[in-house]
Amino acid sequence: MKNDPVTLKQIAEVTGGKLSGNEGAVVTDVRHDSRRAGPGSLFVAVRGELFDAHKFVPQVIEQGAVGVISELESPTELRAENAPADFPWLQVENVRRAMALAAAEVHHHPSRELQLVGITGTNGKTTTAYLIASIPEAAGEPVAMTGTVEYRLGAERRNADRTTPEATDMQRLLREAVGIVCKTAVMECSSQAMDFHRCDALEYAVAVFSNLTRDHLDYHKTMENYWYAKQRLFDGRLGSKPRVSVLNVDDPYGVELAERLEQEGARVVRYAVRSDADVTARNAEFSLDGMRFTLRTPAGEREFHSPLVGQPHIYNTLAAVASGLALGYELDVIARALEKCTGAPGRFERVPHDNDFAVVVDYAHSDDALLNVLRTARAVTKGKIITVFGCGGDRDGSKRAPMGEAAGSLSDVVILTSDNPRTEDPEKILADAEAGIQKTGKPYRKIADRRDAIHRAIAEARSGDLVLIAGKGHEDYQIIGREVFHFDDKEVAREALGNARKRAV
Repeated sequence: MKNDPVTLKQIAEVTGGKLSGNEGAVVTDVRHDSRRAGPGSLFVAVRGELFDAHKFVPQVIEQGAVGVISELESPTELRAENAPADFPWLQVENVRRAMALAAAEVHHHPSRELQLVGITGTNGKTTTAYLIASIPEAAGEPVAMTGTVEYRLGAERRNADRTTPEATDMQRLLREAVGIVCKTAVMECSSQAMDFHRCDALEYAVAVFSNLTRDHLDYHKTMENYWYAKQRLFDGRLGSKPRVSVLNVDDPYGVELAERLEQEGARVVRYAVRSDADVTARNAEFSLDGMRFTLRTPAGEREFHSPLVGQPHIYNTLAAVASGLALGYELDVIARALEKCTGAPGRFERVPHDNDFAVVVDYAHSDDALLNVLRTARAVTKGKIITVFGCGGDRDGSKRAPMGEAAGSLSDVVILTSDNPRTEDPEKILADAEAGIQKTGKPYRKIADRRDAIHRAIAEARSGDLVLIAGKGHEDYQIIGREVFHFDDKEVAREALGNARKRAV
């Protein structure tokens, strides 16, 4: 039965682990955070790059945890002095995989009671998640969503710890979603999260592929590895295949995936702008007020308008339309939702002001994303494009020069600055990106202080220009060294715009 208690014996069976100790102990939760592993919790001891959670085993025993999952045999030296002799220890082959399986079992597989949508790809995941989530809301239904910006449960908003929650947190959140009568849940599925088994043991009604371009190669090392990780959402390695795969077939990786899945008998819905597809857009027009195009779908054709700006958002919108149809929503409901949805914060988001130039904040932090947002800016700008951007420290250094080249290729002026330098030397990061800008021959300045860089860009803007502040988008912090400081590009832009007004007066 759905609400029957789950015992350690059951968890040992679903994980294939070796259990010692009290197999009849009842587990009410699975926790990877030792601080939250209280009575009834099964603690998952993960050995990471920075720390080994096994050192917290005595602490969780003291707190009342009912057992431990580990890749190690039960080591007596890790036990608390007052631990019972039959304290349960479950040894497994892969602790992250076991964590996902155990959490799904303890929370009674909530994804089976929802229409779960998973979205993967390099760019567009967050905006697509917001667009898809708006569809059940337009139908009067509460919806759950997890992603880069926030986690949502109906009207409740929570801070996002990471793009894709840990498996323990995801299963708990989905059970809460069922509890507030959500029918649909939407989640971003990052490649690293899938490698770490955070998306395992979830059953997806719809899986979306947006695109694949160079990113995260500091972790994946090669594009082949990166692509292999992304395909987990579609090929069954997470535990089951999605009922419907929604794929961008203007992307060659999407074409490859569509052909293979169809050969295997899977249901595929294709979307595209340039290619023939099930869901397409034609006759697109763009302005700073939004976009219009002719939407063609298996459910009919209609003229469509959206407050979102730019070609990338056509793809995000088509993905949402295809997903909404796959979930069973009427085209009228889908269109009503998407024609009102303003998307995700920090994605080509205009900073309101009274001057006759535009200021836009965007999260673009790869060369492809930067090219896309600059193409969008170019299509709606009569004057110059002044781009402020930087590259993150302690991250993939191979994309810095390509980002510099992307910025220079479509901007009139580039101001190179810091993003989140973390523990790297900011000047070294700037030098790496500078090499790419120099290839384009465009004028540029290096201003390491991000606040100064934004003020300088806005001070230079004239009638008809567009100032693009790229890289951080919705983020309201900057990481310098190991310290986190409050920093919001939109706030700083408003400061600079205020100074500009004072000068004008």
